Amino acid sequence: MKLADIKKLKVAELRSRLKELGLDSRGLKAELVERLWSAVEGEQSGGDGEEESLKLHDSSPILLVQTEPADVRPPSSEIGATAAKSPQPPAERSEAEEQDEDKVRLDKYGSHLHFEVSPDGSSGQPRFWAQFPLLWSGCRLTHGVQQGRVGFEVRLERKLLTAQPDDHEVREPYGLRVGWSVADSSLLLGEDELSFCYDGRGKKVSDRKEENFGEPFSEGDIIGCYASFSSDGAVELSFHKNGRFVGVAFSTDTSVLRGRALFPHVLCKSCSFKLLLDPAAQPWYPGPPGFTPLATLPPGQRVCSTSGPTSRAQCEVVLMVGLPASGKSVWARNYMKQHPEKQHRLLGTEELLAYMISGGQRDSRLQQASHCLTEIIKIAAQTPGNYILDQCNILFSALRHKLRLFTGFRRRVVVVFPSADEWKRRLLQHQMRDGEHIPETALLKLQVSCSLPEQQDDLLEELQYIELPQEKALKLLQEYKDEARRLLPPVPKHEKTRRLYRKRPHPHGPPSSHRSSIQTWSQPPRYVSANLTHFSLKPQLHLLDVKLILCHSHFSGACLIRIRGITTARTRATHEQTWSKRTRMMLLHYQ
Repeated sequence: MKLADIKKLKVAELRSRLKELGLDSRGLKAELVERLWSAVEGEQSGGDGEEESLKLHDSSPILLVQTEPADVRPPSSEIGATAAKSPQPPAERSEAEEQDEDKVRLDKYGSHLHFEVSPDGSSGQPRFWAQFPLLWSGCRLTHGVQQGRVGFEVRLERKLLTAQPDDHEVREPYGLRVGWSVADSSLLLGEDELSFCYDGRGKKVSDRKEENFGEPFSEGDIIGCYASFSSDGAVELSFHKNGRFVGVAFSTDTSVLRGRALFPHVLCKSCSFKLLLDPAAQPWYPGPPGFTPLATLPPGQRVCSTSGPTSRAQCEVVLMVGLPASGKSVWARNYMKQHPEKQHRLLGTEELLAYMISGGQRDSRLQQASHCLTEIIKIAAQTPGNYILDQCNILFSALRHKLRLFTGFRRRVVVVFPSADEWKRRLLQHQMRDGEHIPETALLKLQVSCSLPEQQDDLLEELQYIELPQEKALKLLQEYKDEARRLLPPVPKHEKTRRLYRKRPHPHGPPSSHRSSIQTWSQPPRYVSANLTHFSLKPQLHLLDVKLILCHSHFSGACLIRIRGITTARTRATHEQTWSKRTRMMLLHYQ
C-alpha cells in the first residue's frame, strides 16, 4: 500500500486498520495516516526497521542505538514496524552432523553471528564484509590449553575489499588479530584483560592497550602463536612471522588466569584467513623447539569448550521492551552475569558499534550497525543459542514479528518501565555521561507510538514487568501519551490548490492566425470520407484500399485521421495536395 492510498482512507477505516495491527487508533487523521504508513513501511522492510532513521521536524535523521549507552536514540521505524504477515518459523539448521568432539576446529558457537566458518572448520571470514566493511568478526577454536608448550599457525589469505571505503576517516580498511583468550572474555580479541593478540598493524594489544610490536601483516603471511606454561605458574605468549621469531609479547601467571584455559582466537576485518588444523599435515614453518601443534595434542591434554544447545527447544530468547534510557541494557548485562552458564549473546546496535574498533565517522558506523542488526537477528533465529535482543521494541507489531521469528525458542519478554522521575534522572545521567542529546520532539513521538505488551500464549511463554507493575506502567504510559499529544506541534495541513486542467495543444495544431476559425464545442464533429490521393503520405506506406475517417478536433482545429486498409499493396500514393488553409492533416494510426 502506498502513502497516497492510505491518505484516501477515511478516519474509521484508518482506525480499523490500526486496531488490526495492535496500534493506537486515537488522534487526528494526520496522526493516524502517519502511524499506519510507518507500520506499512516496517512491513515492507521485513519488520526489522527499528534501526532506520527517524526524520524529525526539528532535527536531522536520527538512528536508534538500542543498548543502554545509546538507548536514547529514537527507534525510527519502530514507529512503523511490521504487521499483518508474520514470518514462517525457520527450519532447523542441519547441525545434526554430529561433529567429532576431539577434532580441533573453529567454534561456531564461540564466534560472532556475523562471522562465517568454512565447512571444514579451518578457515573463515566476515559474513558481511561487502555490506558492512567496518565490522570486526571473531572466532575461537573449540579446544584450548592450560599446560605444556603449544602453538598454532594462521595464514592471512587475502584482503576482500577491492576498493577503499567511502568513509575517508577509515585509515585501515583491513585488519587481522591473532592470539589467545579465555572462554568467558569478549570475542573482540585484545579488548579484555585476559585477551592477548598480535595485531596486523605491527602492535600487540591486551585490555585495549596497544604497544608497538613486530611488523605489519600482508597477504600470504603466516603467523605462529605459541603459549608456554611453566611449572612455576608463569605463562609466556610469543609470536613468529613467516618462521622468524618476533618476540615474547605477553607474560602472565596461572593465578591471574584462575585455572582457566587459553583458547586460540582470531579476529578479522575485510579479510579471510586459514588455520593449519590437520594433525597429519606438516607445519607451514617449523615451530620453536619443544612446542607441539594444538591439533596434534592428545585429547587428554586439551580443554574442550562448552558446547551450545543443539535444538530450538533448548534455546531462550529475551526481548527487552522499554523507552530509551529506561534501563534495559543494565538489566540485560546483570542478567547475563547472573546466568553465565546460559552464555547469552547480547544483540543490539551499541554492541555492533563496539565491534567497529577502528576508524569511521560515527554516523557511518551507526548506519552500518543499524542495518547489520536486522540481518543478525534473522541469523540468530536460525542458529541455536541463547539471545537477548536489547532494543526498544515499543511497537507491538515489531515485537510480534520478532517473537514469531523465534518460534520454537522459549520466548521471554521483559518490560523495563521506571517511574517518571526515575526515567528523567536516567535520561539526564545518560546525556551527561555520553554527551548525546535526544531531541524532545523525538521523545514525544516515541511516547505517542509506544505500546506495552500483554500476555499472549501463542506468542510468548513469559512476560515480566521490571520496576513498575503492569497496571501502573500502562497508566503512566497513557499519561505520557496525553502529555505528548498536547506538546507535539500540530501537523501542518497543506491547502489543496485547485489545479486547472488544460489540454495541451497538439504540436501540429493550426497557426495562430487561424485560431479564431476553430470549430466551437457546440458544433458537432464532422466526418469525411476521402481518397488516399488527397493526402501527403510517406512513400513507405503501401495500401490497396484506404478509407479516411476525418474527425474535426475541437481544440486544435486539426483533422484526426484513422486509416484502415488491406495489407496487400499494389499502388503508391504520389499526389500531393493541400487539404485546407484552415486545418492541417495528421496521420495518427494505420494498420
